[in-house]
Amino acid sequence: MNDIFATLESEARSYSRTWPATFDRALGSWLYDEDGKPYLDFFAGAGALNYGHNNPILKRKLLEYIERDGVHHGLDQATVAKREFLETVDEKLLKPRGLDYKIQFPGPTGTNSVESALKLARKITGRESIISFTNAFHGMTLGSLSVTGNSMKRGGAGIPLVHATPMPYDNYFDGQVDDFLYFERLLEDSGSGLNEPAAVIVETLQGEGGINNSRAEWLRNLADLCRRHDLLLIVDDVQMGCGRTGPFFSFEEAGIVPDIVCLSKSIGAYGSPLAITLIKSEHDVWEPGEHNGTFRGNNPAFVTGAEALRQYWSDDTLEKSTLAKGHRVGQVLETITSKYDGTMAKGRGLARGLGFEAPELAGKVSKAAFDRGMILETSGPESEVVKIMPPLTLTDDELEQGLQILTDSVEAAMA
Repeated sequence: MNDIFATLESEARSYSRTWPATFDRALGSWLYDEDGKPYLDFFAGAGALNYGHNNPILKRKLLEYIERDGVHHGLDQATVAKREFLETVDEKLLKPRGLDYKIQFPGPTGTNSVESALKLARKITGRESIISFTNAFHGMTLGSLSVTGNSMKRGGAGIPLVHATPMPYDNYFDGQVDDFLYFERLLEDSGSGLNEPAAVIVETLQGEGGINNSRAEWLRNLADLCRRHDLLLIVDDVQMGCGRTGPFFSFEEAGIVPDIVCLSKSIGAYGSPLAITLIKSEHDVWEPGEHNGTFRGNNPAFVTGAEALRQYWSDDTLEKSTLAKGHRVGQVLETITSKYDGTMAKGRGLARGLGFEAPELAGKVSKAAFDRGMILETSGPESEVVKIMPPLTLTDDELEQGLQILTDSVEAAMA
């Protein structure tokens, strides 16, 4: 790799260390380095590229918008692009699901959505404490870090992270303990020392935490507990929303309706920065300008985001395809785990993982895959899980090619 990155770029860079190539082009499920070598992308921008790189349908809409001098930057001014995005979200996502949400544009990325959700929950309830979960990841700004579990990321804050209390995520005790027994006892016991919470924030499937999937029953019980104790329920769907688990929202399978939903990554559809916060109408108590930001309305992302909803969410074709491809990934993972001790298949939809009892093996698999022309990330508190998150739009042939590389890479790492 060109020395300019090591010379001038901050040591904070990470992915460029994992995949030591200089990429130049990308299309669909493929990245190409500057020498033209192809890499099959089973990372998809950490979930920001659910519709693939430079999706031609979305690209055409974007180019048309730019060529006609459509508004590029407009703060939170009313624009044609924003109007069409709002109308399409309402038509394709909210009304078909009977959801009554207001839409806030909090800033350009996922942590902005989380920060706005936490801030709003505190304003609504007048309480400070937030309940989060073990191995959660919600972002890298201070509020989001306070409800994140990873000790290395939390340590980067440099100051105490307060007003948040972690609780055990689903199966944290390997199914040996009633998950909410401890949580509810603390809420009901005036001597527990637990500050009365404003809200609970949860990922229905933890991506960065290690592809930890929660059961639909667990989510329903959590929603019920929140209702009974007057807590707001925030679902962070930044990485697992936009169809990653099959349905557009990852919580649909459980049949729950969160008070607040955080969305980013693929909501803009093309890899452009965009985040939205969905707020139940009765909870939209913001004063004008009370939460704002210079880049809280990315008009080009409105254009591509709206077109993606029209193209891919007017029916259930993509949802069914994602579930079928996810099932195929699951079959291959089960074959691998049956062959090698100390491995575990994880996840649902096209958010899948292969866990290793020996954490270093996940990194070896990732490296072996890169050497074979595929991009694979690791996740989990010890980077012990190989994370499988290709674009939802990949072809069956690309899926099979990737699964073969994965199988070969595991074999090489375990040799």
